[in-house]
Amino acid sequence: MHKRMNKKLNHILLSAYLLLASALLAFGAENDKKLVYKLNIKEQIAPAILRQTRQAFEAADTLGADVFLIHMNTYGGTVLDADSIRTRILQSPIPVYVFIDNNAASAGALISIACDSIYMRPGGSIGAATVVNQTGQAMPDKYQSYMRSTMRATAEAHGKDTIISGNDTIIQWRRDPRIAEAMVDERVYIEGVSDSGKVLTFTPSEAIENGYCQGIAENIPEVLQQVGIENYEIVEYKPSFLERIIGFLVSPMISGLLIMAIIGGIYFEMQSPGIGFPLGVAVLAAVLYFAPLYLEGLAANWEILVFIIGIALVAVEIFVIPGFGVPGILGVLFIFAGLVLSLINNVDFNFEGVEMEGVGVAVMTVVVGIFGGFVGALYLGNKLFTAKSGPFKNLSLNTIQDIAEGYSNVDASFRQLKGKTGMAQTVLRPGGKVVIDGEIYDAVAESGFIDRNEAVLVTRVGTSQLYVERPEE
Repeated sequence: MHKRMNKKLNHILLSAYLLLASALLAFGAENDKKLVYKLNIKEQIAPAILRQTRQAFEAADTLGADVFLIHMNTYGGTVLDADSIRTRILQSPIPVYVFIDNNAASAGALISIACDSIYMRPGGSIGAATVVNQTGQAMPDKYQSYMRSTMRATAEAHGKDTIISGNDTIIQWRRDPRIAEAMVDERVYIEGVSDSGKVLTFTPSEAIENGYCQGIAENIPEVLQQVGIENYEIVEYKPSFLERIIGFLVSPMISGLLIMAIIGGIYFEMQSPGIGFPLGVAVLAAVLYFAPLYLEGLAANWEILVFIIGIALVAVEIFVIPGFGVPGILGVLFIFAGLVLSLINNVDFNFEGVEMEGVGVAVMTVVVGIFGGFVGALYLGNKLFTAKSGPFKNLSLNTIQDIAEGYSNVDASFRQLKGKTGMAQTVLRPGGKVVIDGEIYDAVAESGFIDRNEAVLVTRVGTSQLYVERPEE
């Protein structure tokens, strides 16, 4: 009886021990699981990608990630944004690996070289980092020089090894800076690696042979296996809907269209009295233009203020001081400066780190947008409002009240001003204000400019203004 009870008790204790051991093993395995934070870079390197990269690193730091993995497939993008991304990678306390799914060209190559380890899919490529303009033509050498030094510095950041061979001490870079430079400049010749006259691009096997790739893999699990991580959890950065909208709005093409809407809306509003739909379009376009740039850190408060001051000066010129003088010219310059500065990645009034390529893109975006806005406003104004078949033809007055039929919208007393003399209250260039019989009227000089306090003669009367010239002496 006692033996049977002891045997049963032993079975219970053994079962409990096995359950406890399994729980401890499972708990230990769970604790050994590595957290891998993954960021996809599968589009053009631009401000939106830089913003997403910063957010991804912040999230990885907050979660205590063990590995930061970039899944890359890009043909390049802006050097300035790529440089900021590579700086963030080099400063990361978390190991950063990159899996080149297909392409890591130009700016993508710079980002990849900054990572601790590079893995490539069969058939992939890395290199071709020459700086080019919007048409694909190589930029002048001063831009290439900056890119060469950045690529060299990035390769050098991974350090070098000291090899003792007999009495000789050999210093060997883990990633040869000359190879990184050859990816930018076709003039760099490296025997057995780069032929003079060709910008360097590596296949996976070539990259492995020259220390620019640690392994070839078909997918992310194979990359992690080669790294030595078997038990892991992947957390992937997913841009929010707002992030996608911001990325869409800050693209040069959309920025240009928004500038067209701003200019077109202002033009249409100037053509009609009161405050209406065109002004609403212009205001909405301005908000959509500046808000994402402000969130991206490109548009500063003072740059937006410059644009607003420009609009105010143009309004003063139109509604307060007839004609087009200093306020109008300054207003146009302020508007142009505000739009351009908001696209440039300067820090306050410091423009040292701003590349001329970025300035050129910003200027061209604004110029094309303003020109397109004027042309579009003139074309659409005729097609939409004044054409007989326009969809908004009923919103504009297209009928004519001919004077020959007895119509007149000029007051009889106003018509009696013809032939009278007075004095220019403001400079007429050609529009301005004149004083006739103690009353102030809008007037336009028939020829040339008329200075303030000069005598004027009313030659004819328009709908709401007088036409004047200097009286003959």
